[in-house]
Amino acid sequence: MTAVQQEEGPAGGLVVEVIETSSLGDRSYLASDGEVAVVVDPQRDVDRVIAVAGRLGVRIALVLDTHVHNDYVSGALELARLTGAEYGLAAADEVRFDRRPLSDGDVVELSARMRVRVVATPGHTFHHLSYVLEGQDGPVGVFTGGSLLFGTTGRTDLLGEQHSEELARHQHASAQKLAAILPDGARIWPTHGFGSFCSATQASGDSATLGEQKRTNPALTLAERDFVEQTLAGLDAYPAYYAHMGVQNTAGPQPIDLREPVRAEPAELRRRLEHGEWVVDLRSRKAYVVSHLAGTVSLGLDGPMVTWLGWMIDWGAPITLLGESREQVAQAQRELARIGIDEFAAAAVGSPEELAADPGQLRSTPTATFADLAAALRGDTGGLPAPEVVLDVRTNNEFAASHIPTAVHIPLYALKDRLAEVPAGVVWVHCGSGYRATAAASLLQAAGREVVLIDDAFGAAAEAGVPMTDRT
Repeated sequence: MTAVQQEEGPAGGLVVEVIETSSLGDRSYLASDGEVAVVVDPQRDVDRVIAVAGRLGVRIALVLDTHVHNDYVSGALELARLTGAEYGLAAADEVRFDRRPLSDGDVVELSARMRVRVVATPGHTFHHLSYVLEGQDGPVGVFTGGSLLFGTTGRTDLLGEQHSEELARHQHASAQKLAAILPDGARIWPTHGFGSFCSATQASGDSATLGEQKRTNPALTLAERDFVEQTLAGLDAYPAYYAHMGVQNTAGPQPIDLREPVRAEPAELRRRLEHGEWVVDLRSRKAYVVSHLAGTVSLGLDGPMVTWLGWMIDWGAPITLLGESREQVAQAQRELARIGIDEFAAAAVGSPEELAADPGQLRSTPTATFADLAAALRGDTGGLPAPEVVLDVRTNNEFAASHIPTAVHIPLYALKDRLAEVPAGVVWVHCGSGYRATAAASLLQAAGREVVLIDDAFGAAAEAGVPMTDRT
């Protein structure tokens, strides 16, 4: 869920390394001139950034946050502490630690060959900054954070719906400002937009120049009124854990703690499950449906585990991690630490058969395709229990765009608290791909419901013959 790639050589001999955190849909960046480096929007696990600097043989001299992040705990303060670098953040942001306060028009000289120019780009937040990377021949690109993304912009409702419209107007003006002051060839390096819920709408593409965005990005092609209407209409719910990120980031995040959790023996696992605690199975959903411990929740590392677990749990609830290996548990710890979840009740490693206190704890989940659902709705169940309830756990926007007319809609993030709203009978549950539906099926099974998991892409439903209602 982590990758590092090198941008194709920006002008002036500067190199920009992209540090991806695909599990949260974000990117961090390290730009260098071969000797010194600036890091923008680092995640909390800063060892990845230090490793990149070490590989390049450069000294990190400056660390920047474009804004007080809502979707992850920033690693900028800790990275600056570890490397002796300066930490820069908007002067207008009220924080409880020392940093270099930055304002529109400030220029930070890093070397004779590299500098950063600060541009105020409010919209995603009121005090959001973008950072123009300049070489000896002028601007080569801009780190846009949650401002101008690939084909969209950052969402404008994270500070409260009452600010959404005002911030959307700011977002439009900020995009226009960047377009006015930068050359068309300048690269765009956003932090959000790769699956992050901080994106107003789904981003498109993997790289872009400002000139390309002028032709495709609504913030640069639409008038302000049209852009604001489109942006506000596209906003959907965002993860509940966002409420805790800004608090940690303004207080000053603590260093990451990746110590291995205490091991839980089978008897303890059974006790935690009997008490209704969160015991999370990190294996793939393909493995989970074959065999799992009754009461566990399927959130495999092959999908956005951290987003959905962080969204569904009561903040501070005890969590036990189950993995096939110590490496799986360690990966889950790292991903969860990025959203401030450092403490775990326990962890266990092994197969369900090895972790069961007795064979009676083992369960499996029947699966189907949308073709199976179409046949079952016609009366041919193929040996599966007949669907008395079809449950759709996709987001509100997904459901509004297209859905099965008879489906009950409860988004996955709300299902735990709305299980009583699922009508009686056998539940066939689906999402957009199968990942969220597997998590939902595990919650339903833990509540004693009979479930069939539709492990299939929703895009195949209509072609398979499932009745469909589309947005007109």
